[in-house]
Amino acid sequence: MSEIISAPQDTPYAEPLGVYVHVPFCASTCDFCAFYQTTPTADGVDRFLQGIANEAALVSWSRPVTTVFWGGGTPGLLAPDDIRRLGAILQPRLGGRPVEWTVEMAPASVTAARLAALKEIGVTRISMGAQSFQPALLDGLGRQHTREQIFRAYERIRTADFASVNLDLMFALPGQDEAAWLADLNEALALAPDHLSTYCLTFEEDTKLWVKLSKGQVKLDVEHEARLYETTWARLEAAGYAQYEVSNFARPGHACLHNLNTWRMHEWIGLGPSAASQHAGWRGANVSDLDQWLAQITRGERLSEDRVALTPALLVEDALIFGVRMNAGVDLAALRRRFPRAPWAAVANETALLTEAGLAGITDGCLRLTPRGRLLADSVGTRLMQAFSEEIST
Repeated sequence: MSEIISAPQDTPYAEPLGVYVHVPFCASTCDFCAFYQTTPTADGVDRFLQGIANEAALVSWSRPVTTVFWGGGTPGLLAPDDIRRLGAILQPRLGGRPVEWTVEMAPASVTAARLAALKEIGVTRISMGAQSFQPALLDGLGRQHTREQIFRAYERIRTADFASVNLDLMFALPGQDEAAWLADLNEALALAPDHLSTYCLTFEEDTKLWVKLSKGQVKLDVEHEARLYETTWARLEAAGYAQYEVSNFARPGHACLHNLNTWRMHEWIGLGPSAASQHAGWRGANVSDLDQWLAQITRGERLSEDRVALTPALLVEDALIFGVRMNAGVDLAALRRRFPRAPWAAVANETALLTEAGLAGITDGCLRLTPRGRLLADSVGTRLMQAFSEEIST
């Protein structure tokens, strides 16, 4: 079951523009998490908010903002007044009301007062990281919430009446068999969220789970992961959720537009330590350290890490890598109109190889992964990356 999803037709500007704010504060570090984070203090939060204001002043806000996304870290850890302060920093620069405004929250941080502050500043979408409903699995991930807190938090979010609510779940966890994963899916479906994100556990370097893997305390099982992917797709399709990306499912009208615009290689402005941007001809990231980021912003510097010029080849490469993960696929003719100077011979060659390998096909001008290709989406992405690297280097 797939859904072709596009930006709202009444959007008064052609090119979407997103804003991503990285709120780096977490009460504790989950065993699987590799995102930059730090322990919140009153002084640290105050300096962070001032830094966001200073960084926003360095940006050229060229057109109205389509979507806003606060990630982390745990943005929901901010106190209600700090939520309002962060909203007040952004609102004058957005050029009107965004189509979508998402904030990530952890179950333990969801309070009526925080939700009221989020509604007040214009947030439309809450994404809550449940991960699992089973205490033993939550403990194995280092999550600091209980199943009871998930239910209480979800009820509060629904009572606050946000336009969209997403639940994040994880599968292929250590000690989780297919029956346990189906139990988690069924618990989530009983809550009837508007959107579900289901992520296969990955082992990122410098995480506690990576250390356990390197010591042989946990093991990878690719065949087990593939079975769980297929189980997920079948169960959620039967429940009426359209899969629009390998790991994302939504009821009609509830796909995450911010992510869609990012995957389609439109522009976004990143604010905060470690936040990435793709804007005004450049892609880069801020340094992943609160104090260093603040010092750089004070000097009028941003995007000091991995800074590269946005070339047609780079944008087409990433539009293909991320685009084929979406069920809608990649409209090759539309992409060529956007980036006519990209290495299209390399694109044609690689799409032919993917098709011959049974990993993808072209239907109605759109390159889409086959069911087998979707199971190997990460490998397909690596293959595309290598093909473009070879093309650019010759």
